[in-house]
Amino acid sequence: MMDIRPLRSEADYEKALTEIERFFENEPEPGTPEADQFDLLALVISDYEAKNWPIDPPDPVDAIKYRMEQKGYSQRDLGILFGSQSRASEILSRKRSLTMQMAWKLNREWGVPAESLIFPSGGGK
Repeated sequence: MMDIRPLRSEADYEKALTEIERFFENEPEPGTPEADQFDLLALVISDYEAKNWPIDPPDPVDAIKYRMEQKGYSQRDLGILFGSQSRASEILSRKRSLTMQMAWKLNREWGVPAESLIFPSGGGK
């Protein structure tokens, strides 16, 4: 059984990936020491990846468009949500920024993640 420690280098990361791969073809039974090892390996791998290759949330407009595509919503639906077709058009064309009220409605009524809606356009850089 592998001694699981925080991953501090690419070599540690590669070793952990090799170790966890053996569980993919032979999934351990829940509650066993092997299942615990698998869970711990997944946690340290995920932590290493998040620290070394973070993924920014999408731009607010991209997040809105993605949700519209997912749910089959139209620009008209967005206009109804915002109370104005022209406001919806301005948001989608990036001519107007979202207000907190708009972001709240998108989060509450359409389920768009708040983190995406408040993330600065252009990746926050």
